[in-house]
Amino acid sequence: MNTSVNLYSSKKGEIKKFLGDFYNESTFDNNILKWEKDFSNPIEMADMIGVFIDNNDRFSINMWISLDDGFFININDNNVNKIIKYLYERYPY
Repeated sequence: MNTSVNLYSSKKGEIKKFLGDFYNESTFDNNILKWEKDFSNPIEMADMIGVFIDNNDRFSINMWISLDDGFFININDNNVNKIIKYLYERYPY
């Protein structure tokens, strides 16, 4: 089972700016309003979640993660620390 990160925005160019900064490249489409990435190792999601929450005032983006099929969690200031801690507890490898 893969886990995933989903980004959503109602403003064109926001996801491209965030991903461009995160991956340090500009190959992303400017018109995307939804982006999804699967992770075979869920711990790899923690970096993206941390960068997202540290910069959420710069981008008009929502982040949702899925750790189990059909179950999505919205990442926000109130739950980010617990979610990252949970990732390391659930997937300790």
